[in-house]
Amino acid sequence: QVFRSQLNISSVSDQDAYRAGLQPVSQWKAYGLNGYPGFIFILNPFLPGCQRHWVKQCLKLYPQKPNVCNLDLHMAPEKTVDLWGQSKEQLRRKSFNKREPRSLLEKLRWVTLGYHYNWDTKKYSANHHTPFPSDLAFLSEQVAKACGFRGFQAQAGILNYYHFDSSLGIHVDESELDHSHPLLSFSFGQSSIFLLGGLKREEAPTAMFMHSGDIMVMSGFSRLLYHAVPRVLPNPEGTALPSCLDQALSSDLPLGSVIEHSSDEDWQVCAKYLQSSRINMTIRQVLAEGQKFPEESGTNGKGQASSKDSHHQENSRTKRHKPN
Repeated sequence: QVFRSQLNISSVSDQDAYRAGLQPVSQWKAYGLNGYPGFIFILNPFLPGCQRHWVKQCLKLYPQKPNVCNLDLHMAPEKTVDLWGQSKEQLRRKSFNKREPRSLLEKLRWVTLGYHYNWDTKKYSANHHTPFPSDLAFLSEQVAKACGFRGFQAQAGILNYYHFDSSLGIHVDESELDHSHPLLSFSFGQSSIFLLGGLKREEAPTAMFMHSGDIMVMSGFSRLLYHAVPRVLPNPEGTALPSCLDQALSSDLPLGSVIEHSSDEDWQVCAKYLQSSRINMTIRQVLAEGQKFPEESGTNGKGQASSKDSHHQENSRTKRHKPN
């Protein structure tokens, strides 16, 4: 059922791959699945230490204003200005063997970038947009080019933050106005089970593991397939963190690299967080070249969800689905 997927090696120079923190595309191990045309699974192509950059960005930088997160729905704006600063000491001291209150970072469930997804209307809008992070855009463009999608523009991102009691229900990503561009998914931290289904909700899915550093590309026929993340699992190596996250970043970064060195202090906080967590970044192009959003009446443009959002749920022992 699994076959080796051909990549467009010449479309990404080794220098650009290095600048994005990736191995040369010729060294990537990419696979497809029979019956799922357009689905590509890339086994961790990141250079040693480079996953740390994206973990730190997802915890320290990307949750900052003007980006939007789930905590904005029920906390005053001044309370969510610096989640990292409010959480780092609590996380660093934390023992996961005891029941301790969760820090604000541990209460983070999602962050939206670029065009901010409205969880109520399931739409994007022109008037709820903030600049997309340039480092993440560059990474996404190189991966898209390697998979044969030249001209991909990273316009929207949804970052999901999972713990061992978290799950993501079955859904299809169809809110983007143009579906000819791929959806890119990056995973960091603990492992998970990913279910890839069909065009109809009731079709039996194929299950696979996603480990730290793995990338999935959903394009063509597979772009609009149902999928879910029913379980987050401890990394199969049996250690607190996958070995790929223990690797230090080279001190010799190429000119123009988007990767930044993390301080030991920052990485200690990230590492403690990841001992019981997984971070997923999904990147999308919302509009085709030259396309515009349709005019909408009666919208307030804020695009924020109500507190009944159930996109990203936690499973509790006593209750099957507990909304955020």
